[in-house]
Amino acid sequence: MTDPRHTDRQSAQPGGQRRVRSFVLRQGRITPAQAQAFDAHWSRYGLDYSDQRIDLQALFARPAPVVLEIGFGNGEQLLHAAVNEPTRNFLGIEVHRPGVGRLMNGLAVANVDNIRISNHDAVEVIERQLAPDSLDEVRIYFPDPWPKVRHHKRRLIQPEFVELLATRVRSGGLLHLATDWAEYAEHMLAVVDGSGRWRNRAGLGAYSEVPGWRINTHFEKRGVRLGHGVWDLIFERV
Repeated sequence: MTDPRHTDRQSAQPGGQRRVRSFVLRQGRITPAQAQAFDAHWSRYGLDYSDQRIDLQALFARPAPVVLEIGFGNGEQLLHAAVNEPTRNFLGIEVHRPGVGRLMNGLAVANVDNIRISNHDAVEVIERQLAPDSLDEVRIYFPDPWPKVRHHKRRLIQPEFVELLATRVRSGGLLHLATDWAEYAEHMLAVVDGSGRWRNRAGLGAYSEVPGWRINTHFEKRGVRLGHGVWDLIFERV
């Protein structure tokens, strides 16, 4: 079974430099219905990648707070949010086409229009398409923990990425992280608490209670059955 986590890797750049990308592409088998969703619904829900900044109010055809979810997997949480938080606009980023197709089919059935989806690398979308202070919240749930020490550098939550997010989230906006891997939770806490751009809502060095907007997804339930704990971290942009 394909791991639904949104992961990250480093890619070669001109001059021999390497940069972190927000994923390792582990494409699973896409069903006919998921593939057809791109033809049927991409024009309604899809956001094509370009290196031009986008006007989010124009994209959604209304002014409203914008929430970005990075690595939404099969879209279960994001669909729930779009339906149950109708006064907010949602932007989801996921590189795995099966999950994107599944979410678009679900959105079409629910007939919601307060969401757009990017099927591209999150780091590039954030850097090139999103303007400073354009987001009200960023949600990153259960990113790949890369448990082996030699792979820790591949983790998405790193100081540079946290600083990038701080440039795109308005003052007072939120960063909500969740993981079922204890050591990664400690890493997340140290990285974001160590930034001068975010204030831990639960207090320095503490974890938050699960907020009402985050549901217990199928993926999370599977982890709990395997004996995993779950840690939520909520930070406010200062």
